[in-house]
Amino acid sequence: MSAEAEGRVAAERFRREQHLGVQPLGDLAAIIEQSTGIDVAVLDAEQDQHGMMMRDPLRDAVFIGVACTRRPMRQRSTLAHELGHVLFEDATDSAAVTWSDRSPEEVRADAFARHLLIPIDGLREFLGERGPLTQAVLSEVVQRFLVSPPIAAIALCQAGYIDATVKQEWLPLTTPRLATRFGWSDQYRALQEESDRRRPPQRLLARAISAYSEGVLSVQAIATLRGITRQEAEAELREAGVVPGERRVAWADPAELPDADVDLAALDEALDMPAHDAETPDVTARENG
Repeated sequence: MSAEAEGRVAAERFRREQHLGVQPLGDLAAIIEQSTGIDVAVLDAEQDQHGMMMRDPLRDAVFIGVACTRRPMRQRSTLAHELGHVLFEDATDSAAVTWSDRSPEEVRADAFARHLLIPIDGLREFLGERGPLTQAVLSEVVQRFLVSPPIAAIALCQAGYIDATVKQEWLPLTTPRLATRFGWSDQYRALQEESDRRRPPQRLLARAISAYSEGVLSVQAIATLRGITRQEAEAELREAGVVPGERRVAWADPAELPDADVDLAALDEALDMPAHDAETPDVTARENG
């Protein structure tokens, strides 16, 4: 089976097992965390670092991280790509892999991401029996499935809606261009704002908030996790009814303390010993002439 076929089969299986149907996926980070238990974070990173997958064999834990970016469609495809690596149990250190590397594992992860985000059956359900497609329809597909124009063009070609020539013409198109031309630039800007914000793993943040409510973690720690100010974090928590509780110190009743068995014989013996005579140094007085 080719890497493309493997990726498609795995994506279809994931959607089926998670009861996702063939409809567009919403918050992909939340879907991954809720369905797999994998911790996902959006992090500040260098411009050329899109995403990474790390596995801790000792704790059998997996972590996926993606970079903050003003390109929300790429961030979604990166998340799906890294999920593919996890599901295939690829040993490759994806943090060290660049987009120019085209190993079979990378091709397979790309295919998984594409079929997860824009399944062929979902595309056909959306478009039906439309005739020759225009860039306006391409824009609709990009907007609905929240994928980049190149990914949408490849899917449209695989579904038989466009030929290879049209696909090549559409590959250079960008999401901002389509959004501006076809009237959904406001939605795209909102997506940009969301994808360019830091986001900690949901389970980690939930545990931190629980610790804050119990009075054992500061609000500053939560603000740091979220990348917001202390005042913003405190205001949000207060509005949600989350306030730190007072931890009462439980003092022990003296009557409940155990008897101390202390042997003072050695101390008494030391106190009864005669003191040593102090040595007085000889002092020679000199008479001044």
